[in-house]
Amino acid sequence: MISRGFMGRRRTPDVEKRLPPGQYLVTDFPVLSAGPTPRTSLDKWSFTIEGLVRAPARWTWEQFRALPSQKFTVDISCVTKWTKFDMTWGAVSVDTLLEAVDVDPKGRYAMAFCDGGYTTNIALDEMVNGQAFVAYEFDGQPLAPEHGGPARLVVPHLYFWKSAKWIRGLRFMDENQPGFWESLGYNIHGDPWKEERYSGD
Repeated sequence: MISRGFMGRRRTPDVEKRLPPGQYLVTDFPVLSAGPTPRTSLDKWSFTIEGLVRAPARWTWEQFRALPSQKFTVDISCVTKWTKFDMTWGAVSVDTLLEAVDVDPKGRYAMAFCDGGYTTNIALDEMVNGQAFVAYEFDGQPLAPEHGGPARLVVPHLYFWKSAKWIRGLRFMDENQPGFWESLGYNIHGDPWKEERYSGD
């Protein structure tokens, strides 16, 4: 028996150029989570930037949604080997969020922290200059809880576990500390083009 999605699309030369090594193409949006799906009401949601910053910044849902937003269309690759092309998100760029804080020069790394206790580490220089965003919509609809809603971090150029679901903030640090999956043997960086899946890759 062949599970739906594992056949992928026919590989044209264009697909081959866009598909990282070891990946197969899907047309659906697989759901993978390490635990139960949190369901946070919008009146209790907030996003915080803290740690090695001059002063922490915090937004309620209403304040977050009032920030300048953009549409991002990107390819996503999961460490479980599926890749989905042209995913369109409504989001606030991390660059926009960082305008509200003065990050200490020592704060070269961030830990994304989330409802449900999930964490993942990302270097500051992997999130700026349009490389990462906090998404609240997918395909023009509010982001569903099973896909990380009400908001998730999206870092398209890294494996999808770095795109933390149910995000509630970023904590800046002076060391590249491992988050949830990194502590369990996944790669500290996670570049799909280098197949950085596990520690030592």
